[in-house]
Amino acid sequence: MTVQAEETLGADLPRLDAAQSAALRELQARIREGGPLRIVGHGSKDFYGGPLTPPGAAGPLPELSTTALSGVLAYEPSELYLTALAGTPLAEVEALLAAHGQQLAFEPPRFVGAASGGAGTVGGMVATGLSGPARATAGAVRDHVLGLSLLNGRAELLHFGGTVMKNVAGYDVSRLMAGALGVLGLITQVTLKVLPIPVASATLRFESAQDEALVRMNGWGGQPLPVSATAWWDGALVLRLSGAEAAVVSAMRRLGGDVIPEDMAAPFWRGLRDQSDEFFLGARRAVHGGASMWRIAVPATTPAMALHGEQLIEWGGAQRWVVTPMAPAQLRELVAAAGGHATQFYANDKSAGAFSPLGPQLTRIHHSLKQQFDPMGMFNPGRLYPDL
Repeated sequence: MTVQAEETLGADLPRLDAAQSAALRELQARIREGGPLRIVGHGSKDFYGGPLTPPGAAGPLPELSTTALSGVLAYEPSELYLTALAGTPLAEVEALLAAHGQQLAFEPPRFVGAASGGAGTVGGMVATGLSGPARATAGAVRDHVLGLSLLNGRAELLHFGGTVMKNVAGYDVSRLMAGALGVLGLITQVTLKVLPIPVASATLRFESAQDEALVRMNGWGGQPLPVSATAWWDGALVLRLSGAEAAVVSAMRRLGGDVIPEDMAAPFWRGLRDQSDEFFLGARRAVHGGASMWRIAVPATTPAMALHGEQLIEWGGAQRWVVTPMAPAQLRELVAAAGGHATQFYANDKSAGAFSPLGPQLTRIHHSLKQQFDPMGMFNPGRLYPDL
């Protein structure tokens, strides 16, 4: 694969002001000086992925900060897209969207209580590729990335994608960057699809064992219901309905359950999104005691898994969190047998690798992409896989 910028988009890109242009030039100059370098915004997701200091490094890597590269460059509410620089605080983007009755439908986690106060940046949001409770119905981060610009390992500014969904012929590089943890380049700006905030929303609660909850969630997924999120934990199955008021009211009558008032439901979903609720707070305490918190992705129809530890289930059964002292190899073997993979999310020891090991073919593809975008291995070494 040969990396080529889509030059035809150059004239359509929003113009930077003097301060933003200067910040971009400073980043290019720092890349030209050489690396390795650690890309950082507000640091709210420093815990995610491999170690910030790769094995064998003499000390912490010099930081390549995006915070000066900040600002919303374009926002067209009627066209449902927004373009922002990588260092733009996520809170700033969400406040602007909310003022126009719109949102980032994939509900990116903001990790309230992190060192940054949970602010996060647009670049970090895309680089980690993490989505919240609505991911199963609204799509993931990558599904909402319409285009982006990035600096590669040669300090070249490359542009990919555009401002509409059908804008790519060939390899879709824009969405490739979602979840790449910055190992392929420094994202400088992103264009995102935005959506209206639902007119109506309601939350229902059901007493349910895990097996029964999984059956219910899968059953709801096959019906014409306005389901926007599901969660099960500690014997309680919670369902969020979102959409037209008539559809939400009809679904409530059909499904039954206990209606949770909005002033209680909103903090629950917010806590689940930002990983600040009781389950995740308890998980962090358990990690200090030597356990790990794992994020498991399996087919939604997978029955309850025999994992030692407390579990929380989202996304209709497709995402499962477990806090456990189980050995990484043992847990990953069980998850692989179910057709899934496991990410070590919070842990004191990630020597087994934060992400499931790749097979030979995928390893070759990853190395080929790294060679094309970052041939000198400058960006975030070890954050995605130890040899990238």
